[in-house]
Parts: sequence; C-alpha cells; structure tokens
Amino acid sequence: MSFSSTVKEELAAYISPARHCQLAELAALFHFGGRLTEDGCHLNLEMENDAIARKCFTLLQKTYNIINVMREADEEKVLQALHLYDDAHHIVPLDTPVNALLVKNSCCARAYLRGAFLCAGSMSDPEKSYHLEFVCGTPEQAGQLKDMIQEFQIEAKIIKRKKYYVVYLKEGSGIVDLLNVIGAHVSLMNLENLRIVKEMRNSINRRVNCEAANITKTVNAASKQIEDILLIQKQYGFENLPDNLRQMAEIRLEHPDAPLKELGEYLEPAVGKSGVNHRLRKLSEIAEHMR
Repeated sequence: MSFSSTVKEELAAYISPARHCQLAELAALFHFGGRLTEDGCHLNLEMENDAIARKCFTLLQKTYNIINVMREADEEKVLQALHLYDDAHHIVPLDTPVNALLVKNSCCARAYLRGAFLCAGSMSDPEKSYHLEFVCGTPEQAGQLKDMIQEFQIEAKIIKRKKYYVVYLKEGSGIVDLLNVIGAHVSLMNLENLRIVKEMRNSINRRVNCEAANITKTVNAASKQIEDILLIQKQYGFENLPDNLRQMAEIRLEHPDAPLKELGEYLEPAVGKSGVNHRLRKLSEIAEHMR
C-alpha cells in the first residue's frame, strides 16, 4: 500500500463528533467526489475506494439518519444543507468553491480539508520526495483551498496541469503540519520518522563527502610541496637554503603524508601550523622562481 493510501485509510476511519464538522466534510466529499446525472437534477458520488464510500454513508447516517438508500426528499435536504442549490433551485457546479458558512470555524475547515484530501488529494512516497497535492476543477476552487490551507500558516501553491488546477505543498515540514491539521496523526509520526532517517543519512553523506574533499585537497597540496622540494634539491641544493627552510624541506620529504600540525612537531624547535604553512609557501615560491 502506498503512503498516500495509508493516509487516506487513516482519515477514512476518523469521524468528527461535531455535526457542523460532519457537514463540512460531507460538503468536500460532494464537491470533489460528486457527479451530476445527465438530466442535471441529481447527484452521484464516485468514491476512490470502499473505505471512503463507507465514511460518506456514515456521515449521511449521522447527520440525516439516512440508512441505506437516499430518497429524493433526503437528497433535497442534504443538498439544501450543503448549499448546493442556487437561487433557481438548480444544483450548482460542483467545482465551485464551498459556501463559506460551512467552513467558517477552524474545526470545520480542518474537516473540509480532510474530505478534500480523501477525494482529490495524493501524496508522493516520502522516501523519494516531499509532495502533497489536491486536484481542483477550477481556479476559484483551487484558490479557496489554498487560502484555507494558508489560514493554518502552511505555505501552498497552485499550478495548472492540463485542464486542472493543482494546489500543492513541497516542503516536508508543511506536509507534516497539514497532516496534523486534517487529523492523520499516525501517518504524521511515520512521516516524521522517515524524515529523521533521511536527514541523518543526508547529513552523514555530506560529512563523508566533505572529509573526502578535504583529504583530496591535503594529498594534492602535499604532492605539490614534495615536487617543489625535489626541484630545489636537484637544481639548487638544500645546503644553499636558510636553516629553517632546509629543515622544513627535509622533514616534508621524510613525512610525505603528515598533516601540517604534525610536521611542525618534528621541527626543532617545534612550530605551529601557520609557521609550517609559511615555510612551505616560501619553498614553493623558490621553486616557482627557479621554473
């Protein structure tokens, strides 16, 4: 089962105790999962899986005591409550924004986002990338959804994909916050665990790469120093160098792999890293002059 399916399974099992929140979530299920019949007079609900369909029936049962089949009178009552009729008593286009009265409370906005994710949401495998999105039918519907998400201080963006408008989140922290908002707390913890492992792995890789780069840099520098010293020895002679540079040249040849701090400890008297670096730079300048 994909991570996205796991999140939906968790959300489908959660039923809000408050009727106003149940209505808000039903509104999302109707707006994102509803389809008008050919005559435009009735609604069919197309759910992604059985768990979401069961949740829809549970919400209808709790809000309107609808047990098995929705009668025409029941449908009228539900559509009226969800503000899905216009002034002429026609069913409004379902890809329009939800009536603001249904999501005026923060808890109802959470419920609406939960229902929207069940019908129109998806999430990539967090092992590979961080991406959560809602597919909307119109820019107005997408704009309302984006604003609703941002009311919880979560950054969301909109992109057009073919004929749809996609509200999406790309930051791992924002996705974690949204899962918390819609009530997917178990999935949230699983995602956080994956994020920790992923960040630790990336941190270790960065450190290893950095250390490898430093080692390469040190080896290349030492190789160049030895090349310079051998040139001086062959063409100029160590005996013609000042004592401090002669001693430095001899120590470097004796310890080709030693770091600067260690080289300084072999000198008499011992000098620090900066002193060693200064002497090696002087030797390099002499070699360059000879070249």
